[in-house]
Amino acid sequence: MSVTLTPERVRLTKDLTALFEPKSIAVIGASRRPEAVGYAVMKNLISGGFTGNLYPVNPKADTIENLKSYASLLDIPDTIDLAILVVPSTTVPQLIRDCGQKGVKAVIIISAGFREIGEAGVALEKEVIDEANRQNLPILGPNCLGLINTDDNFSMNASFGRTMPKRGNIAFISQSGALCTAILDYAKGQNMGFSKFISLGNKCDLSEVHLLQYLKDDPHTDVILMYIEDLQDGWTFIQEAREITGDAKNKKPIITIKSGRTQQGAKAAASHTGSLMGSDAVYDAIFAQAGVLRADSVSEMFDLAKIFAYEPVIQGDCVAIVTNAGGPGIMATDACIRSGLSMASFHKNTTEQLKKVLPPASNISNPVDVIGDARNDRYRDAMRIAISDSNVDALVVILTPQAMTDIEDIAKAVVDAERSTNKPVVACFMGISDVSKGVDYLEEHHIPHYPFPEDTARALAAMNRYRLWTKRPRTRVKKFKVDSEKAKRMIEYAHREKITHVGTYLAMDILKAYKFPVLPYGFAGSGKEAIKVARQVGFPAVMKIVSEEIVHKFDVGGIRLNIQNVKEAKKAYDHMMRTVKKKEPKAHIKGVMLQKMADKGREVILGMNRDQQFGPILMFGLGGVYVEAFKDVTFRLAPIRELGAERMIKAIRAYPLLKGIRGEAPADLKMIEECLERLSQLACEHPLIQEIDINPLMVYSDKSGAHVVDARIVLKK
Repeated sequence: MSVTLTPERVRLTKDLTALFEPKSIAVIGASRRPEAVGYAVMKNLISGGFTGNLYPVNPKADTIENLKSYASLLDIPDTIDLAILVVPSTTVPQLIRDCGQKGVKAVIIISAGFREIGEAGVALEKEVIDEANRQNLPILGPNCLGLINTDDNFSMNASFGRTMPKRGNIAFISQSGALCTAILDYAKGQNMGFSKFISLGNKCDLSEVHLLQYLKDDPHTDVILMYIEDLQDGWTFIQEAREITGDAKNKKPIITIKSGRTQQGAKAAASHTGSLMGSDAVYDAIFAQAGVLRADSVSEMFDLAKIFAYEPVIQGDCVAIVTNAGGPGIMATDACIRSGLSMASFHKNTTEQLKKVLPPASNISNPVDVIGDARNDRYRDAMRIAISDSNVDALVVILTPQAMTDIEDIAKAVVDAERSTNKPVVACFMGISDVSKGVDYLEEHHIPHYPFPEDTARALAAMNRYRLWTKRPRTRVKKFKVDSEKAKRMIEYAHREKITHVGTYLAMDILKAYKFPVLPYGFAGSGKEAIKVARQVGFPAVMKIVSEEIVHKFDVGGIRLNIQNVKEAKKAYDHMMRTVKKKEPKAHIKGVMLQKMADKGREVILGMNRDQQFGPILMFGLGGVYVEAFKDVTFRLAPIRELGAERMIKAIRAYPLLKGIRGEAPADLKMIEECLERLSQLACEHPLIQEIDINPLMVYSDKSGAHVVDARIVLKK
């Protein structure tokens, strides 16, 4: 049985039409002083060609930029769709009240002096948002650069940036206003345009989720870029981004740069999950579950943006390369293979055609080497033949500048080849000065160009990952039939008793209630009971000390392995009591847990840490001592879908060891998936649990199951 356990989707509650598509704008704080922000905003709206009505508001000026200036917003005789506030922060709450009275439909607060300055600013920002909520006003900002809409129907540059970008099909959302100005200048140099350009600022009201909900249906946006420092609601972001990237009728890739760090939940020393989980791991999980491509730099973000904005999505992973230099061709081949792409195998007819048009010294297999003296005619023929091969999904064209190379004409040939096919064509003209005119021609005609083969391969590989995301099978969240009430009673008992670190024995009881594959186990409070319980669980057995104060049992002699008979069980109990009491004299020792010793298998770890911001985060990786040594782990937000569990397992570097190498039988991967899904359900249904470590889960060969060998649970204080 499968149900959806994900939190209910947060729908857009505020109409953003007036924010992006206003017919009238009031600039409150407009200025005639060139050094003032209010002057820059007015100037940009006018020079950008805003198609609606503009109303400057400044009580000290009669006219600004040849437009009548009003003493206050309420003095404007006409209706106002959008108000832009460029005023001292302390005046903003009253102006929000004025906006409500005037019937304004959206507000951009450019002004700084809010949360970013400390406690006083936090209080002021709360006052602003409380008032905005009363007036049902969507607010962008405060402390933001503003907003740009390049649609010819509006042509709105409601920002204080230095330039109005050219029109394009890329939307950009940023929490950093300063980065926005740099991005605008960078894009101008790259001859790239934008559909929308949005500075979020402090996100007192509108967040990236609201903007994604608007951009999802924006007919002018095909690619969404984001710079984020934090997310306020990870699950809502996942839901909205997942719909945009993979489920909407008109799918759009989202490419993100993430910086900064979130406040993490408490990390108890007992938890491998807590100690290994950092903000980057959490955001990697969020992006993976949302189908968002993560870039490590601005240049990489734009490398990916170019190929998605200008080229059709690749329909397979097979790449053909045409080059005039063998070395770069080999470099590109290596880069493609390392990035997870494949080199296309040409049909016989393709190689025969190439042989007819290329010199005898040329390489007619992939990569195709048209050799160093090639001019545009040779490139044309090679590109036409290669791109026509049904085994080819994308074409990479590499050029190194030789004395006889007609660079601009070859660039024109690349443009013609790109126009003749529905497959992505990307160029790599290596160099700077000599190839500059050819590169300019490529960029002018929106051919993705990269200076080096590695950049080219990385962009194509990202497009291929996106293709695989859109084609993925759709699965749901499993809900298992478990004894949730029994687990709840045990958890609430421990919480009432202020037991933070739940011992292994009680942890096993909780996991057993959720039908994890636990080994036979029992509790003994004396040597006599140890003999009885040992007979019940069977031999060989393991003995573990039971004490809430003792977290690391092995360090104090609190674990004994490979107990073979009742005599050894009694001896182990007596020795353990003496040793542990000597090393931990203040610890309250309840007794011991005896457990059937697990057969040898492959050790993995399953974990959960409840993040203060995003809720339960699941972890999977190699278990036992390997988890700390190699830190080969992956994370996902709970609840996870069936495919999410599968991908968690496949994401670790050591996955080949689980799949089986050199004739070794694969591990029972389905059992690992089921345990991850049960852990997801346990974490979602019991919010008092802060952390869980199941380490190791001993996994046996395919269809042979697994056993929980050890487990720790940490509850909230």
